[in-house]
Amino acid sequence: MTRFIRVSLLQLVLILTAVAQPYSLTVLAPEHERVTDPRTGIELLYLTTDPADDVNLYFHERSWLADGGLILFSSRRELGGLMGYLTSTGELVRFHSEAGGFSGATAAAEGMRIWAILDNEVIELNLAIDTSVSPSRVTINERLVCALPKANGYTALSESADGKRLAVGLTGLGDRGDPAIFVIDIETGVFRVLCRVGDKPGYGGHVQWSQTDPYTLSFAGQYPRLQFVDIRDGQPWSAYAQLEEELVTHESWWVDGQMLFTGGLHPEPTEDSHVKVIDAKTGQVRVIGIGAWWPGGEDEPIAKQNHWHASGSPDGRWVASDNWHGDITLFEADTTRSRELTLGHRVYGSGAHPHVAWDRDSRQVIFTSHKRGDANVCVATIPEDW
Repeated sequence: MTRFIRVSLLQLVLILTAVAQPYSLTVLAPEHERVTDPRTGIELLYLTTDPADDVNLYFHERSWLADGGLILFSSRRELGGLMGYLTSTGELVRFHSEAGGFSGATAAAEGMRIWAILDNEVIELNLAIDTSVSPSRVTINERLVCALPKANGYTALSESADGKRLAVGLTGLGDRGDPAIFVIDIETGVFRVLCRVGDKPGYGGHVQWSQTDPYTLSFAGQYPRLQFVDIRDGQPWSAYAQLEEELVTHESWWVDGQMLFTGGLHPEPTEDSHVKVIDAKTGQVRVIGIGAWWPGGEDEPIAKQNHWHASGSPDGRWVASDNWHGDITLFEADTTRSRELTLGHRVYGSGAHPHVAWDRDSRQVIFTSHKRGDANVCVATIPEDW
């Protein structure tokens, strides 16, 4: 049942005025490297080459700022955490306040803004970037959006299609510890429990807002996997009739109210996993990228022919997918024709998954690569003649 969190007038004033003094971020020298994929000829830009593991944001979060000037990623290096890559200079930026590091970050749809979580507080980070000096100067203003209830875990933040609200999933709340999805008004900071998710359909995180419908968001259920919620009634529902043994996983919203996901009818570990797209309103499903399965097949070669994460370009033209070998494939949305983009960025059975995602202009994809022997953030550029 939907429950509103009431705040006093004084609390509302404090929320609206909770802007800290601007402060400067640490800017580090470039460490990037440009190479060419030896098989496909695609231009690759490694944003990071540090020996510590660096990974891109999850594939349904926004990595690029609205103007394309900075790319967010996460680092396990000393004094790492949330970091950014300045696209005009190659310098790296470390996001860290006196109160600690940020998590659950995603770039805002518009403006030089980032949404992030600090402890249990939702923070709006407003950036000012000056690349005319050396090193570049990056300053930040923090605005407290709201302080959420203390919980064991928080998903990354997700912004509604109209830019008015944020959504986040919390686990370990209350006596029972039931997960809950919260909706937050960005302007006022007022938040409410949209729904609590118990045993059915279960909860697996991955809270994300439709890219086109400001009233619909989704989360991963235990079964069925694809769960949708209209914020006007708070009642979860599934548009896809998942079979008991069917693999359905790694969903991400795309254009025109569509959602991409991967999966097939043969169960893990030797699963077939196609790239599929579902219309959230009609439930109609079609296959964009075909996977494969054969009797007696072993895990490693089967995984080479199947797909694990899929994300769509903002212009609706492309779908990118990755597999457990670190191969990145593009599919034409209209024809479903496939193109190998870049290959071999993961050793099967170890290392972070690529989690391939898109830039704002539908010209580049970002993913995690292990080709240098450790996890690094890599960007591949789509050729103009494609």
